[in-house]
Amino acid sequence: MHGGKLLPLPDDVAEIDAALVDMEPVPLIATVAHLTGDLGLLHPELRPNPALLREPNSGYTPEQMTAARELCRAAIERFRDDQGSVAKKPDAEGIRRLMEFVTGVEVDDRYVPLLTEELAVEGVDLRAPDWSKESLAPSHDFEVVIVGAGMSGIAAGFRLKQAGVSFRIFEKSDAVGGTWHDNTYPGCRVDIQNHMYSYSFAQRPDWPNYFSPRKVLAEYFQQCAEDFGVKPHISFGHEVGAMQWDETRQLWEIDVTGPSGPQTITANAVVSAVGQLNRPRMPDIEGVGSFDGPAFHTALWDDSVDLRGKRVIIIGTGASACQVIPAIAGEVEHLTVFQRTAPWMLPAPNYFKEVLPGLRWLFEHVPFYAQWYRLWLFWRGIETMQPFAIVEPDFPPTEKSVGRANEEIRQLLTMWIQLLTDGDEELAAKLIPDYPPFAKRFVVDDGSLVMTYRQPHVDLVTTSIQRIEPNGVRTVDGVLHEADVLIYGTGFAASDFLVPMSVIGRDGADLHRQWSGDARAYLGITVPHFPNFFVLYGPNTNIVVNGSIIYYSECEVHYLLQCIRFMLENDVASIDVRSDVHDAYNEKIDAANRLRTWGFSKVRSWYKNAHGRTAQNWPFNVLEYWEQTRELNPDDYEIGRRSLVDH
Repeated sequence: MHGGKLLPLPDDVAEIDAALVDMEPVPLIATVAHLTGDLGLLHPELRPNPALLREPNSGYTPEQMTAARELCRAAIERFRDDQGSVAKKPDAEGIRRLMEFVTGVEVDDRYVPLLTEELAVEGVDLRAPDWSKESLAPSHDFEVVIVGAGMSGIAAGFRLKQAGVSFRIFEKSDAVGGTWHDNTYPGCRVDIQNHMYSYSFAQRPDWPNYFSPRKVLAEYFQQCAEDFGVKPHISFGHEVGAMQWDETRQLWEIDVTGPSGPQTITANAVVSAVGQLNRPRMPDIEGVGSFDGPAFHTALWDDSVDLRGKRVIIIGTGASACQVIPAIAGEVEHLTVFQRTAPWMLPAPNYFKEVLPGLRWLFEHVPFYAQWYRLWLFWRGIETMQPFAIVEPDFPPTEKSVGRANEEIRQLLTMWIQLLTDGDEELAAKLIPDYPPFAKRFVVDDGSLVMTYRQPHVDLVTTSIQRIEPNGVRTVDGVLHEADVLIYGTGFAASDFLVPMSVIGRDGADLHRQWSGDARAYLGITVPHFPNFFVLYGPNTNIVVNGSIIYYSECEVHYLLQCIRFMLENDVASIDVRSDVHDAYNEKIDAANRLRTWGFSKVRSWYKNAHGRTAQNWPFNVLEYWEQTRELNPDDYEIGRRSLVDH
């Protein structure tokens, strides 16, 4: 989808040469070897150094780039002259050799099926359910309710539709897209490259930017919902307020309020797809609400407020705030930014850039290049960053850095800040964090943020705030910073999972009382005492250093489908994860998180809840989550048989 049919290759070699100027060499070499069936094109001298995969052109020297372009040009011409006839599909060993060239390493046997799924190189959706309700239980009624039509809700609806399972989606907003619909603040964009931040079953080769702005992403999810037949199943403007498990009927009763008023419906299973970053968090500062001028949160942006020529204050320097700051600095009279904790900034030179025209040309003309390019990005994202976050007990770890690799990245990022501040030691001191990299969420930037702080009409204030007053913000040193507009960039209540819904499970179990501010789930998906209740983007499924959240969502949806398949195939009315299984799993998660930067460091972060526990992050690699969500183990669950249900 999204990009249509590939365009024919031209006879004009100059046009091909022009495109090759912008190529990413490693995935393109794999592509032409695949197209021609000539694995001899995988020259050993062009195999990338895995340590340099994140460098421009995967660390190729100018001589290697010249050789790669000549090799690819000749192969593309050969493919064109054969009337675009793709060589025989590579066998399993051939695909493995191609993967090992792209990654630069010998690929572990465990990774091959995962990478094959991600690649989907023949256009086959390898994650599609290989079963249908009609074939397993044609006479059984089974209804699923999904709460939320964001990224995860759309994915769940699509897979259920493929399996022929009846479902409804309730969405409180007027459109799909979740966070990409709700957040309209200036500068809002994704911080993972879009050729990876997209569904495996809906790859788009024609992304206009490397990191798309929210409007493009909102349109992408809207198009996906339409193209895959999910949209007709969505009730917009409907908010789920409460749900309760009926043990006798083995059904969920769900209270929904929509344009026509409240209603109660029933479903065999409920899927929460409300996400984590959807409830704005206001700061605990004296005087919130007392400011006389316009005041609003970045997540509730007020488009009616004209910032031109105004004195503007932003409280907070998290990811959203750091996107807003450069976006509005050029139009305001004066901008004051209040920073409590400096974020580490991850350099992304192409953060605001459009995809190079030659690269787009290759995506549009060369079969499979978009897929191999995505796999190359995927591997860089899942393998090359994780070592930097691991605590090394013999280092020893401190609040400066937690290991040798972590110290290396700290020095590199510090040097980058010092380079951008260009001798301004006062500004550099404010911007260099005093905690280890990866302990808090990175801010992805191309240097624009630091350059904004260097402008004369922009002040970065690190003095603590005493209170908010009608005319501005007063700091503890007694200074009143006056403003016309006040913007809260203070993030989200990420640990308040599923708020404000009321969820009552078996024997009157109240989900929020059971969690008591410390949300936990088995695989981040199921919770004891809440049968047939599934959470997407649940506790400890957030990414920090590896992969895309869409990848995790697809894993969770796959597991959801395995659960439903089991129930249909085995005449089961309900499954409820065992408490001992759930508890043992979370003990393992907690132990691993304590050996990651975000678990070791004492810095305040939304990764941790009020109990100080890392309730957000997945501490292992992406392969382990993929393996754990492949198949349902019925022994992990208490089973409720349909024979016990009074029809």
